[in-house]
Amino acid sequence: MNTFYLHHIPCVLWGNPSDKIILTVHGNLSSKTDVPIQILAKVASAKGYQVLSFDLPEHGDRKEEATLCKVQTCVQELHQIIDYTSVHWKNVSLFANSIGAYFSLTALQNISLQRALFLSPVLNMLEIIQGMMAAFGISEEQLYQEQTISTPIGQTLYWDYYCYVKEHPVSRWNTPTWILSGAKDTLCSPQTLQSFVEQYHCSLTLSPESEHYFHTEHDLSVLESWFKVCI
Repeated sequence: MNTFYLHHIPCVLWGNPSDKIILTVHGNLSSKTDVPIQILAKVASAKGYQVLSFDLPEHGDRKEEATLCKVQTCVQELHQIIDYTSVHWKNVSLFANSIGAYFSLTALQNISLQRALFLSPVLNMLEIIQGMMAAFGISEEQLYQEQTISTPIGQTLYWDYYCYVKEHPVSRWNTPTWILSGAKDTLCSPQTLQSFVEQYHCSLTLSPESEHYFHTEHDLSVLESWFKVCI
């Protein structure tokens, strides 16, 4: 495991030298060395891949930074990282978890990767934001006037984030994709998931007892088995 900085972004490179790499984008409240990424690194290394992980803003080694984890910032950073991987590796794949999948879809939709593996992907951020606004009685006008609104569930709504999501819909995806999702996931609706799977011809695996957050012993066992099949 080799730790380094790409520009200002803390990264970890896992595995022995190879011309094949899997770029990982972690989810909310996670980090570049979280358990799913450790499992991925173990399985991928055995199959001749390296794994590159990094911390999103406000996560891992970047918790003290002033940079906020907004989609527009994460998209810009993903562009920097994919440029780096494209130069140093011949074969580039992707693993993205939860909101990391949304950032990846937004940033990389015009790039063809070898394959993409999505765990509990957030596929429609506009749907989620508008759902939170409706739940807490927040109008577009109010969000525009206040610019930043904290919600009772600990999530903060930003006007510029909301505008970016509306103005940059995911309209294409050219990478062969495998998805693992919990049947009890309440963050991404079954309709949204199924629509994405059908539109982009993805391979979908549902874990009947799992929720959005894969963390139990059973969840992680399912995840490891899925990695072994997909990689």
